[in-house]
Amino acid sequence: MSIVDRPDPPGPDLPGTSAGGGAATATPEARPAPATAPETAPGTAPAPLTAEERAELQRLRAEIAALRTAPPAPPPHRRPRGPFRWASLASAVLLVLGLLLVPVSVLAVWTHNQISDTDRFVATMSPVLQDPAVQTAVTGRVTQEIFAQVDVQQLANEAVDALAAQGLPAPIADRLHGLTGPLADGTRSFVQGKVQEVVSSPAFIAAGQQALTVTHQQLAAVLAGQSSAISVQGADAVLDLYPFIEAAKQRLVADGFALAAKIPPVHPTITLFPASILVRAQTLYHLLDVAATWLPWVTLAFLIGGVLLARNRRRATLVVGLAVMGTMLALAAGLLIVRGIVVGSVPEQGSAAAASAYDIIVRFVRAALRTLFVVGLVVALAAWVTGRSSAAVRIRAGLARGVASLRRGAINRRIAEGPVGPWVHDHLTLLRTALVVLAALVVVLTDRPSGWTILVVVLVLLVLLGIVQFLDQPRPTEPEPEPAPQAADPDDVRSG
Repeated sequence: MSIVDRPDPPGPDLPGTSAGGGAATATPEARPAPATAPETAPGTAPAPLTAEERAELQRLRAEIAALRTAPPAPPPHRRPRGPFRWASLASAVLLVLGLLLVPVSVLAVWTHNQISDTDRFVATMSPVLQDPAVQTAVTGRVTQEIFAQVDVQQLANEAVDALAAQGLPAPIADRLHGLTGPLADGTRSFVQGKVQEVVSSPAFIAAGQQALTVTHQQLAAVLAGQSSAISVQGADAVLDLYPFIEAAKQRLVADGFALAAKIPPVHPTITLFPASILVRAQTLYHLLDVAATWLPWVTLAFLIGGVLLARNRRRATLVVGLAVMGTMLALAAGLLIVRGIVVGSVPEQGSAAAASAYDIIVRFVRAALRTLFVVGLVVALAAWVTGRSSAAVRIRAGLARGVASLRRGAINRRIAEGPVGPWVHDHLTLLRTALVVLAALVVVLTDRPSGWTILVVVLVLLVLLGIVQFLDQPRPTEPEPEPAPQAADPDDVRSG
């Protein structure tokens, strides 16, 4: 029986006791008594309290009374916020700048490659000559210009008149005049067919590629405003068709159409796009060409610095991957908008050719957008899979179990007992980091990597990481030897 529950012997009442002298009932907040009195047999009067026990009893009663009368405890104070992290602000600024510079870097690199590398420029522009829509537009425009310079029906009528002056009967001359119209139409079909053959022939395409190679420097001069290859007439930028007409003229003469030799040197033009676009392109070229050599590396440095300064680096990496994906989608949408503007700014008869030419010219830009979209997807997935979400943890656990199931039994024992498994276990983080860095270097050093290239590199990286995980085995621990039994003391034996 506790001294708190033991009744007081007869005597004066103490504060906080009942009339019968019994102790107040203890609450859970009351501290337990340091000692207990010995139990008494039933029917036996309890022993009187000692002075120490009575003092302890009074102290407990006073504590219980204080707890009952005390006001309720105030609510806990909110934890004060920690000091402001300048590193977090710097991380946000770097990430925003890096993401804004991503599309600018793409356009800068594309422009620089087109101007500085002749082979890339020819590879970009030469398919325009092979496009059927462009060939049809060029054929129609060249044929129209030829018959604007050579009126076949008028020449035929003049020939008939000359025959009539030489004594040709009038009825026959009238019939010949009636045939000049069909003759002109037939001649036009013949000429158009020959022009089509010229424009679509491999020799003409090869000559066009050669011309593109020779005039590659002229393109740089155009963007620099120092060339007449593409000129501005009024509010439009136009392309001179004189080289095409000369090629068609020579082909027609070689095929027996001697009248083509009368075509004088002319310089008809095709409207390409509004001159304002050319002016803006020249200004943008100057800015992007200067920045192309260092802007991608600055962008990469901003993104890496922003991730390293972030409080939660894995979350920052995930945000960078998703933002790069969104930026590539936005830039692709921008290219579609520009395409509509360019096609809508040319005459209707040249809209199909303009659309095909635009799609061919920007195809490398679109390929770069797809590649960077895949890069952003891989970065975002890597950041998510290595995170702490329940789904990511289950995926990692499942992969680890799958790899572990491949090295059961004797294979597991041989790896653990050999030198490879323990060495891989001791250098596991270093090996994983080295493989990721090596994969990144392969992507960076590859010339114009595509989205498929990124996926293949990632697949190979996953296989190599799986091999490292398969070889990861700690060295088996040797069991501790059991202590030898101690010999019995002779004194204890004798005493026993």
